[in-house]
Amino acid sequence: MSTETVSAPSIRPAFIASTALSASLQRVLVDLIALELVAKQAHWNIVGPNFRDLHLGLDEVVSIAREGADEVAERMRAINATPDGRPATVSASASLPAAPEGEILTSEGVAYIVSVIDAVVATLRGVDEDVDAEDPTSSGIVEDLIGKLEQQAWFLSAEVRTPAR
Repeated sequence: MSTETVSAPSIRPAFIASTALSASLQRVLVDLIALELVAKQAHWNIVGPNFRDLHLGLDEVVSIAREGADEVAERMRAINATPDGRPATVSASASLPAAPEGEILTSEGVAYIVSVIDAVVATLRGVDEDVDAEDPTSSGIVEDLIGKLEQQAWFLSAEVRTPAR
């Protein structure tokens, strides 16, 4: 029996994210995690007219944010960046407006969640050009999230709009 140690072959990654790309994707990640949390908070505490539809609609936002955060974090790992989704990091780094405390009236909840989605989309749009310049694959993820979140903002804001005449 041989006692020789066999070393693993050196595996070199095909692509390594720059510090700037990692930072951009990290900004996206923390905003998506924060969106998931505040949308769920609103989901639990929204009251008033059209409660049920908004309650269910907020879960759609939560799902998009959760799946988006996972996709961004896994993309970061694929390009040799390290995602940081720890609560303290999210709290310190997210760019979203603070969630209201306690129960929230449906019209106020819609206004709040739309403002949060708008903040996340601003982050996504703010990093997209730089991300695209370095990694079009990551940019595709960012662009897909923009489309999904803008659609949700439209769906939710339509609940409280009056027709333009």
